[in-house]
Amino acid sequence: MEKDSGTSRVIPVMVPMPAERPYSYAVPEGMAVAPGSIVRVPLGPRQVAGIAWDGDGGTVDPKKLRPIEAVFDCPPISEEMRRFVEWISAYTLSPPGMVARMLLRAPGAFDPEPPQQGLRLTDNRPDRMTTARERALELARDGQAWTRSGLAHAAGISLSVIDGLAKQGVFETVELPPQPVVAPPDPLYGQPELSDGQAEAAEHLREQAAREGFSVTLLDGVTGSGKTEVYFEAVAAALERGKQVLILIPEIALTQAFLDRFHDRFGSKPADWHSDLAPKKRERIWRQVAEGQVRVVAGARSALFLPFRDLGLIVVDEEHDPAYKQEDRVFYNARDMAVKRGHLGGFPVVLASATPSIESRVNAQSGRYERIVLSSRYADAALPDLKAIDMRRSPPERGGFLSPVLIQAISQTLARKEQSLLFLNRRGYAPLTLCRVCGHRFQCPDCSSWLVEHRFRKQLICHHCGHNRPVPEACPECGTLDHLVACGPGVERIAEEVDRHFPDARTIVLSSDMLGGVKRLRLELEAIADGEADIVVGTQLVAKGHNFPAMTLVGVVDADIGLSNGDPRAAERTFQLLSQVTGRAGRSGRKSLGLIQTYQPEHPVMRAIISGDSEAFYEREIAARESSSLPPFGRLAAIIVSANERAEAESHARALRLAAPASDVLETLGPAEAPLSLLAGRHRFRLLVHGTRRADIQAYLRQMIASAPRPRGSIRVQVDIDPQSFL
Repeated sequence: MEKDSGTSRVIPVMVPMPAERPYSYAVPEGMAVAPGSIVRVPLGPRQVAGIAWDGDGGTVDPKKLRPIEAVFDCPPISEEMRRFVEWISAYTLSPPGMVARMLLRAPGAFDPEPPQQGLRLTDNRPDRMTTARERALELARDGQAWTRSGLAHAAGISLSVIDGLAKQGVFETVELPPQPVVAPPDPLYGQPELSDGQAEAAEHLREQAAREGFSVTLLDGVTGSGKTEVYFEAVAAALERGKQVLILIPEIALTQAFLDRFHDRFGSKPADWHSDLAPKKRERIWRQVAEGQVRVVAGARSALFLPFRDLGLIVVDEEHDPAYKQEDRVFYNARDMAVKRGHLGGFPVVLASATPSIESRVNAQSGRYERIVLSSRYADAALPDLKAIDMRRSPPERGGFLSPVLIQAISQTLARKEQSLLFLNRRGYAPLTLCRVCGHRFQCPDCSSWLVEHRFRKQLICHHCGHNRPVPEACPECGTLDHLVACGPGVERIAEEVDRHFPDARTIVLSSDMLGGVKRLRLELEAIADGEADIVVGTQLVAKGHNFPAMTLVGVVDADIGLSNGDPRAAERTFQLLSQVTGRAGRSGRKSLGLIQTYQPEHPVMRAIISGDSEAFYEREIAARESSSLPPFGRLAAIIVSANERAEAESHARALRLAAPASDVLETLGPAEAPLSLLAGRHRFRLLVHGTRRADIQAYLRQMIASAPRPRGSIRVQVDIDPQSFL
């Protein structure tokens, strides 16, 4: 770090707080600060890290400003990344300081890693020679320095042998540069055998990645078609050009399987980036990405804000996945931001999915994106036969949720020693618990939602705010014992029904809230892939990219669950989820079956899935969106006003509505209570702004918010451009 006492000029600094513009600071004489430098500055009583921004900092006398305390010894944030921060801020109507905050999430990385202590062989010899000592000396004779533990491990000896040799002066202590977090990938390692269709697609992506220039390619391939192997060839081409690569993955649980596949292709793993990383590893990855040491990062949406030195390709895997949408502080869709990042940096972006979003399909149809189609599975493995079970004709037994048709199919699958998957997108045991005597329903005190029973934990839990309480023995309303009843199924209840029918089968329940977290989840996924389970009962986690070789039956317990919630994306989401989950079957080439329990077999979504005619579904859904001017044919923005008191939230929401400017191309709907009208103790009202595709919705919203009263007290206003959720 650099510091000086005198001041000579002024520079703007973007600080990580809800500031609408950079703050001006004085630069001490002799301090080298340029746009992009990461600096330490005083902010109120605190010292914070900020980014020196573009501009001259205004005409304020430097003597009247607080000085920059220090400049970190860190690669600067590139101009490209600074423009990205400004663009996201302008597009999402978020303070640029809050966007910059996402760049500065690893403060320990701003100073260089301290060197490691290493050992190097001297001319001295030990007083006596043993086999273990000879092995250590043999390895060290090339004159290279070793870490203490690395030498012991390579020689297959204990650390005490190394320590004894060092004590006798056989080794001298030297400083080693920090170890890379991952080994560099080799683009020529493990080159795959591709089918004709894959090879053609891979060659096209290689050409895109091998040359300068922005492009977006939609890699649209059925489940099991080998999309990952295809876009790995684009990764290889970018690496051959000396570029860094970012691969976005929607789910942490997928990361381990993906890392293994990457290792098989490139001989080393990429750096993984997600919220479950230990702080020290997070800091090392951030620093080595900034220095250009880390060549490939595979991570969650926040990896977009890593300070890449020379990024040359972004791949967004499962580009349709809702997990790419962040709905906290800065509301953004990582898929769309990845495309903008590629545009600003002038490099290609690949979007991959078996069920692309409507937006991406329309962009491909209009020529904005290229589209590559992989229409068959790798090695000509057949897609599963799909059939609807009409629950009106084949209802489950009383108290059950599985149709006799599905139960028989599971039995036949077990007899063949193959695996079955039962999918239900509902965590816990039951979504509602009530008293048979007085009708009391267990509701969250802080949210307008029911408490979900989790029988494994013996708790009632709110899935929105986390409120929980033990399952009582008596009704808290009338005091009656043993009359509480669970209504509806969750995955735990389906697992209970499976155990009743198949007591000897090995059953695993997969859910995002299972005890043991991500580590246990990965172990369970490995166990399933290794054939250590007969029946898997899971939520949407099981729909995401997993490869279970022995799985030949997929049963969807309640296919109608997402079709009746009033969400304009409901049909698209249901189609994507059911297509993805049924695609888990038959990936190794065995004959497979997907059974979908539904009370609406005639629904267009069900018909499209059963028939395998995805094009008909997309055609119908795109036409419906266009006729309603819904995205991508129109613009949408949601404004959520929340407050501790209902009247406060409603009053401010109405004031915003009255402040909406007159417009021929935009209209404001509402305010109305949000579907989740109470969340974590806050009352919520929603306005929806709807307009034509070319409408400047950001300018409209800025004018509305500027003309309305400033939020006071507990009132909070959140703006969500291009909302994905309507709760």
